Amino acid sequence: MPVDNRERILETALELFYARGYDAVGVQEIAEKSGVTKPTLYYYFKSKYGLLEQLLESRGEPFLRELQTACIYHGDLRETLCAAARAVADFAQREPKFSILFVAQYYSARESETYQAVRPLVFRLQKEIEGIFEAAASDLGNMHGRQRQFSLGFIGLVILYLIMKHETGEEKRLEISEEEIEALVHQFMHGIYS
Repeated sequence: MPVDNRERILETALELFYARGYDAVGVQEIAEKSGVTKPTLYYYFKSKYGLLEQLLESRGEPFLRELQTACIYHGDLRETLCAAARAVADFAQREPKFSILFVAQYYSARESETYQAVRPLVFRLQKEIEGIFEAAASDLGNMHGRQRQFSLGFIGLVILYLIMKHETGEEKRLEISEEEIEALVHQFMHGIYS
């Protein structure tokens, strides 16, 4: 089945933004590499920023739905954190370029349009993880009032591990084993209980 223009433009933009950064890539280059005209690109996305927003939505929304399901607390914090870390790792394995781009945009200048585009997705990611700790607070006394702190620490640990493994790995595909997920969660839980 042939890929439609809209999807081809999104794929091309992802490749270029990942390789060189959002600011270094122009609309003309995206259009040319997609095999479409600039008016066609503007027809679908209105602007380069609109293209970035659509890329974030089309890739970010499915991830957030998966994460939301993984973050449902069933009375076992370790199990829920493993499920959340697994959801993040599975997504990073399927979409390594988007995952790296997503994190890079979050660490861009606070007034940049790329930061503004990615910020709502990051906020939703943080709220999903924080929800685990809110649900577990009544079971674990030392968590009361520290849910946000724990969620930020957990997100940082998992995402930095994935990024560093991707950047320092020799394999072309990012592989995260169940043992690695268990070890990350164990390390995190040891820290919050000490």
